Amino acid sequence: MMDAIELLKKLAHETRKEEGCLQYDLIEDKYQKGVFFIIELWETEEHHFAHSGTEHLQNFRVESIPMLEESTQVYRGFKFF
Repeated sequence: MMDAIELLKKLAHETRKEEGCLQYDLIEDKYQKGVFFIIELWETEEHHFAHSGTEHLQNFRVESIPMLEESTQVYRGFKFF
């Protein structure tokens, strides 16, 4: 699991440097060890879209595949308050 944590930390570190990244937090589920969430907030939808094409995110996706026990879930929304 340490490999997964280091991979997530690397992703967060690089992503936080991106233009338009307001928040990129890694959270581990309190009751399910090894279940992680990423909370991200972007200045604009365009910034978020640009993040999708970054080298560090593409590398993360490739390197994390062998570590996944099930597929990832993505929830999208907009901060309204």
